[in-house]
Amino acid sequence: MHGTPHIVNDVMTRTVVAVRRDTAFKDMVKAMQQWKVSALPVLDDEERVIGVVSEADLLPKEAFHDGDPDRYSELRRLSDLVKAGAVTAAELMTAPALTVHPEATLARAARTMAQTRTKRLPVVDDQGLLKGIVSCSDLLKVFLRDDEDIAEEIRREVVTPLFPEVAEPIRVEVCDGVATLTGRIPDTSLVPVATRLVRAVEGVVDVDCVLLGPPRRPDPEPF
Repeated sequence: MHGTPHIVNDVMTRTVVAVRRDTAFKDMVKAMQQWKVSALPVLDDEERVIGVVSEADLLPKEAFHDGDPDRYSELRRLSDLVKAGAVTAAELMTAPALTVHPEATLARAARTMAQTRTKRLPVVDDQGLLKGIVSCSDLLKVFLRDDEDIAEEIRREVVTPLFPEVAEPIRVEVCDGVATLTGRIPDTSLVPVATRLVRAVEGVVDVDCVLLGPPRRPDPEPF
């Protein structure tokens, strides 16, 4: 019933700066500075994504630059200490890479980022080949949709299929992404369903579903 959701392919950045396994530390820093990015996918010889090097992976080299850490720091930050001595992408990268497919919905990509506290995901095809990268800011673009565009999708994809027979048209208004539905419907048990479907429309910030049942018939007058 619901319309085709926006997918990662709609919002991802297609020009991606990537590095190889043997890319040197300084070259990765230069690439990040030049291209204003905070992470670099790492590719193997077949162009498949095998890992990601982020600023956080590079920072331990500076953090441990002024001397040897004490025993407590060695035990508590062992992984950082290992990265502090790394000099290539293969030694520094987080692997396996957390990726997403171009056809994945924005909601799925957002859940993956939230659950893993990741700010960006390389986008790969079925063979693992790099196609782009999607960031948190890319996923937020859906909230820039025009209010009337959102309202029209709600009318077309939710209201019309869910309430095909109503005495009066259901009114749909969207203001700053907040959708409001008003009117009367034959069965109020469908209100939670309508609310859930409207909330799933890309760009909807919140839903106010004020749908009432049919008007009550007046009691017959006594004879």
